[in-house]
Amino acid sequence: MATATALFVIDIQNDLATDPQTRIPHAERIREAGAKILSTARAIINAQRASAEEPPAIIVFVQHEEEPENGPLVRGSEPWKLVFEPDEAAPSERLVAKWTAGDLNIVAFGIQSEYCVEASCNGALAAGFEVVLLSGAHSTYDNGGTAAEEIEKEVEERLRAKGAKVVTWEEAVAVWESDGRLSFDFV
Repeated sequence: MATATALFVIDIQNDLATDPQTRIPHAERIREAGAKILSTARAIINAQRASAEEPPAIIVFVQHEEEPENGPLVRGSEPWKLVFEPDEAAPSERLVAKWTAGDLNIVAFGIQSEYCVEASCNGALAAGFEVVLLSGAHSTYDNGGTAAEEIEKEVEERLRAKGAKVVTWEEAVAVWESDGRLSFDFV
């Protein structure tokens, strides 16, 4: 069986990416990158489906949830809702339940770099998956005296040290558009 790719869209939710009072400083960049990444991925997957090919990729939407006393990302609330909604009619946009390491490569982007994005990548690496983090398509809040951009770079370095690949989202999209498939050919 060929190795498939899963594109993880991590915690791009209203509270973190659209609300002017609570969004991360680089929310607009993440929304723009996410829109282009998803547009490209969906077009490729739809073209493969139309030509009767088995889509070698899936899109997984990860959504953070909190209890009301712990924060605003409460199931069903406006802040909790995703900015990019999965297409419920698309069989390629689903939860990953029975994949095994070696059968799936994971490409990740989203919000917050040092929390959910890094934790998702670390978990995948620990389980034996190959992981690519899309630089420029993940971000966070400034923290103390550390700017969001510095935190992004620190996360990328930590993940590289653990075996993840880091490429710009623009490079990944260009390769996917050129190849007509979601792949790991840019690493």
